[in-house]
Amino acid sequence: MVFFLILAIVLGGLARIRLAPSDPAVWNVDPQVTADQDLSNGVRRRIPGGTETLQALNAIILATPRTDVLVGRPEDAQITYVTRSKWMGFPDYTTVKAEDGVIELYARARFGQSDMGVNHERVESWLKALRAREAAAEDA
Repeated sequence: MVFFLILAIVLGGLARIRLAPSDPAVWNVDPQVTADQDLSNGVRRRIPGGTETLQALNAIILATPRTDVLVGRPEDAQITYVTRSKWMGFPDYTTVKAEDGVIELYARARFGQSDMGVNHERVESWLKALRAREAAAEDA
């Protein structure tokens, strides 16, 4: 009986994580990135770029498995994405904003005190892909 009670609690917690609604009013916030930062549950990055860079970055981000737009589009100059972990479905939110020739990225975990570097790795892989795309365009 105790086993089934513990199992129900665990499954209920997992369902809460996977099914928790993502309110755009809560997650689509101004990144306010003044400098690159590695945080315990996320990362902030600031790179040069405008509309064209934002569109390229949007394509790279949307190619990431389990990543969808929560709100926004490149034409709005601010987009918030939700990326879910493969097994548990933990949501991470990334807001990308283009303003005054600068792209700001703010990626953060919704649950827990630490994301174990997942957002850092994801954002750095996006920026690496962006640099590769820009280098290929220059060579063409």
